[in-house]
Amino acid sequence: MDWNSRRITAILENALLEDRATRDATSYACIDPNQRAVATILAKQDCILAGIGCVARILDVYAALDGAVTAHYEVTTHPEIFDGVRLHKGQSVAVIRHNARVILSCERVILNFLQRMSGIATLTRKFVEAVHGTKARILDTRKTAPGMRVIDKFAVRCGGGQNHRLDLSDGVLMKNNHITLAGGIAPALERAHRNRRGSQPIEVEVRTLDQLEQALANGAEAILLDNMTPENVREAVERCAKLERRIPLECSGGISLENVRAYAETGVDFISIGLLTHSTQAVDMSMRVVAA
Repeated sequence: MDWNSRRITAILENALLEDRATRDATSYACIDPNQRAVATILAKQDCILAGIGCVARILDVYAALDGAVTAHYEVTTHPEIFDGVRLHKGQSVAVIRHNARVILSCERVILNFLQRMSGIATLTRKFVEAVHGTKARILDTRKTAPGMRVIDKFAVRCGGGQNHRLDLSDGVLMKNNHITLAGGIAPALERAHRNRRGSQPIEVEVRTLDQLEQALANGAEAILLDNMTPENVREAVERCAKLERRIPLECSGGISLENVRAYAETGVDFISIGLLTHSTQAVDMSMRVVAA
């Protein structure tokens, strides 16, 4: 993750602007402007860490928004603390030494990013571990928080998952509404082969084994098995294994930690799970601040 990129900087800047961090009325009223402080970020539960690079970058972006020269700061972490590492309850994530007002003004924004991203990474790791030993790979979806997609998808990678399309330009994925408006699977695929950009693979969403056969007969290059039972997914895998060309198979819909193993054992290549990013629970972290 390039925390200095324009896209990421804009996300962090918007978060600070939303919180009016440079206009923190409480810190301005209560804290001496020259007070130094030490802040320790603590994990309050076992989790997978994601987003550690945001800490220093948020402080930099705050300084740019503040428009004034701020005091020198340090963000230190233990060598064993990095994105993707498993943290234990009570473990220190990072220590910040900075102007006290700045620390307090940035506290919530820093924690919001760390807690959400680590929550996504933690849930993703649970799914990855649940399918261990199979060929299935866990994918995310585009069901991300608006404006936060690059952040959410990075957190998925920290948890050991893989990213599906970042946006609509990343590939051709014909879903039910596309197929309906195009007049069916056959005409939709005919148009897609004629109009696609470059060599983007054409993936088709199917909901039945009959639709699978139609998609294969009309040149689908990858298949998304949507809301099928593990038994039907297994049948689809067996049918595609008999083809001369390899067809990557992905399944999605109604998949949970309780049933993901059953889907993985069908032999499917990918399992895409929207709840990694649309329903994740933030992990519990806190920041303890003391005078330097």
